Amino acid sequence: MDFGLTDEQRLIIETTRAFVEAELFPHEAEVERTGHLRPELIREIQKKAIDTGLYAANMPEEVGGAGLDTLTWLLYEKELGKANYALHWTCVARPSNILLAGTPEQKERYLFPCIRGEKWDCLAMTEPGAGSDLRGMKATARPDGDDWILNGTKHFISHADLADFAIVFMATGEEDTPRGPKKRITAFFVDKGTPGFTVRDGYRNVSHRGYTNAVLEFDDCRLPASAILGEVHKGFEVANTWLGATRLQVAATCLGRAERALGHAVAYAAERKQFGQAIGKFQGVSFKLADMAMELKAANLLTWEAAWKFDQGTVTEADMSMAKLKATEVLAMVADEAIQIHGGMGLMDELPLERIWRDARVERIWEGTSEIQRHIISRELLRPYGG
Repeated sequence: MDFGLTDEQRLIIETTRAFVEAELFPHEAEVERTGHLRPELIREIQKKAIDTGLYAANMPEEVGGAGLDTLTWLLYEKELGKANYALHWTCVARPSNILLAGTPEQKERYLFPCIRGEKWDCLAMTEPGAGSDLRGMKATARPDGDDWILNGTKHFISHADLADFAIVFMATGEEDTPRGPKKRITAFFVDKGTPGFTVRDGYRNVSHRGYTNAVLEFDDCRLPASAILGEVHKGFEVANTWLGATRLQVAATCLGRAERALGHAVAYAAERKQFGQAIGKFQGVSFKLADMAMELKAANLLTWEAAWKFDQGTVTEADMSMAKLKATEVLAMVADEAIQIHGGMGLMDELPLERIWRDARVERIWEGTSEIQRHIISRELLRPYGG
């Protein structure tokens, strides 16, 4: 693994960083204060992102994306991650890679409009009774002639209020396994406005203001067979094939926020004076800075190694889980210590630290809790011994 960055990678980092600082940072206070992204602001920033070449940059070049390798994509995600989540995710959208699994007709209807900025997607798996245990989902789809009938509820569905369609995972049967019967899962495209499909407001959340969640309800929602993404009963296969790197995406955005928090802490420790000297001179503060920098570097290296291995075809589930686990937990530590160094001012909304601290909490829950990541890592360690 070459630890040096290419000229192209440096250019992408610099371009993304400049865009974030000029186009996203100035609007953070508004979004944090109102908890809302104005439609006209979305369109304004979206157009600039498209013109700059940053929109849908996660997509392959042949479908209109930037065609970035995984490491370069995560370097880009890290810079975007420094800003308010709603601003960068909505206004500089990265459509879900699972759209690439669609048929040519589905790509025309869903993928390409998302890449052009004409539509937004959302992904619906989680249910009130099925979070980490997706095989326990209760929402179902049953065949009815050439159609499928969907019933059930999904919740915690990110930005579903904005999305034009949802990619919904439903139980479509059961299969016998050595550990007992398990649900078979199928993925469906469901357009907003389809009869029997309702999007309701979700929950108020301390993390990521402006980045909403919603409850999706399906009441005898009828879909044609052409709405199936992938194959019947193969929803997990299509998800595992196309969504594997999402844990690395979470890790990268966390690294960006942790870097921003550390930058504020270092600057404050160098400038703030107490007892006749900068507080950074006191070991109680300087040792915090050293630990923050060391842990952040370790999280960076785990993430970049996993990204490099992803492109080599050698990445393991444990590699990605380690990166996600370390980056999310380091963000929590760095955000907390940065506030401690600032004292009371760290909790005031004049600085981004209290937001970074709040936003950090959800990262250890979504895209697989820290406990699930530890389970994946330990399972891989024990597998050669039959564990």
